[in-house]
Amino acid sequence: MTDQLTSQPPIDATDERLVRVVSPVDYLRQLGGRLRGGDLGMLPVIFGLVAICAFFYSQEPTFLSSRSLVTMTLYAAPLGIIALGIVLVLLLGEIDLSVGTVSGFTSATTAVMFVSHGQSLTLSILAAVALGALIGGAYAVLFVWVGVPSFVFTLAGLLAFEGALYWVLGDQGTINLPRDSGLPVFTRQKFLSDVQGYALVAVVVAVYLGSRLWTARQKRAAGLTPPNLLGVALKAAALAVGLGWLTYYLGIDRGWGYLPVLFAGLVVVMDLLLRRTRWGRYVYAVGGNEEAARRAGIRVGLVYGSVFVLCSTFAALGGVLVAGQLTTVSQSSGTTDTNLTAIAAAVIGGTSLFGGRGSAYSALLGILVLQAIRTGLNLMNVDSDVRLIVTGAVLLLAVAIDSVARRARSSSGRG
Repeated sequence: MTDQLTSQPPIDATDERLVRVVSPVDYLRQLGGRLRGGDLGMLPVIFGLVAICAFFYSQEPTFLSSRSLVTMTLYAAPLGIIALGIVLVLLLGEIDLSVGTVSGFTSATTAVMFVSHGQSLTLSILAAVALGALIGGAYAVLFVWVGVPSFVFTLAGLLAFEGALYWVLGDQGTINLPRDSGLPVFTRQKFLSDVQGYALVAVVVAVYLGSRLWTARQKRAAGLTPPNLLGVALKAAALAVGLGWLTYYLGIDRGWGYLPVLFAGLVVVMDLLLRRTRWGRYVYAVGGNEEAARRAGIRVGLVYGSVFVLCSTFAALGGVLVAGQLTTVSQSSGTTDTNLTAIAAAVIGGTSLFGGRGSAYSALLGILVLQAIRTGLNLMNVDSDVRLIVTGAVLLLAVAIDSVARRARSSSGRG
C-alpha cells in the first residue's frame, strides 16, 4: 500500500483537474448539458437582440447605421442606469414601482437648485443623488422595521413623489436647462476619441481576463475545479473582436459617448460587487432563500436596506441624466413609461422575478433590446400603441422563458 501511494505522481500546475483545458468538442458538450438543465444564462436575450436587429435591418437598413447605433446607446444609458437599480431589487425577490417618479422628483430638484436658485451644477446633482439615497433609506425602514411589503410602499411612493414633482416645479411647470451648461453637454455632446475608444476596449478585455484568471487561481488554491481556460480564451477573444469592431463602426459617426461609457462602467462595477464581494454573495443568498440566509448568520435587514438605497440612488442619477438629455424638466418627467421601461429592461435582460438569479448585465442587455425595438418601430413610422404592444409581448416572452428555465432547473436538481 505504501509503495502504491508513493508511486503516484505529484499534482502540479499542469494537472488537468487544475488547468481545465478541454477540447472544443467537450466544451460544447458541457455547454449543451448546461442548457438542457435550464442554465440558459443570457443566451435568450442575446439571440433575441440579434433577431430584433436583423428584422429591423431587413425592413429599414438605416437601423444599423453608425449614427442610429450611437443615438441608441445615448438614449438607452439613463434608463439603463435606472434599470440597474431594479435588477438589484429583483435579485431579492422584491420590486420598486416608484423609480420613475423618484427620478422625476430628483431631477426637478436639480433643475430648481441650478436654474431657479443659482446653485452650482455639481451641488445640485449631488443633492439630487443624496435625496435619492435618503428615499431608499426610508424604504428600507418601512420594509425592515415596519414590515410593509415593497409593493405597497413603492406604490405609495409612485403617487407621493409625483405630487412632490408638481410641488417642486410649482407654477412654472417646466424648467429648461441651459444647453451650454455641463449636464446637457455631458449627456449630448461629449464623445471619446478613436484612440480613447480602443484604449478602453483594451482595458475592458484586460479586466475580464484578469478577473477570470484570478478566479482560477483562487479555486486552484482551494482545491476546486477552476474555470475552463478554453472558454475563457474564446470569450476574451470574442469580447476583443466585438468591442473593437463596434468602436470602429461607431467612430464613423461620433463614437462612444461619455454617457453610455458611464452606464457601462456602473454595470461593470456592480457586476464585480455582486460576484466578487461578500455583500454580493449575501444578495444572492437572501434572494434565493431568505430564511436559510438568516440562519447562516447573514444580516438580512442590512442587505435589504443597502439594495433599496442603491435602487433609489440609481433612479435619481438616471433622472438627472435624462433631464440633461432633454435639457428640460416638466411635470411629465418620470411619470410616463419610465417605471415600466426600467422594470421591463431588468426582466427582459434575464433577471428572475423569483429572486436569486440575474446579473448587472441584465440591465444593459434589456435596455438595448427595448431601445432597439423603439428605434426600429420609429424608423418604420409605427404608432406608439403598437410599440407598447410589442414591448409587452417581449416582456411576457421573457418571463415565460424564465419560468420554463426555472422548472427545468428544479427538475434537474439545480434549484
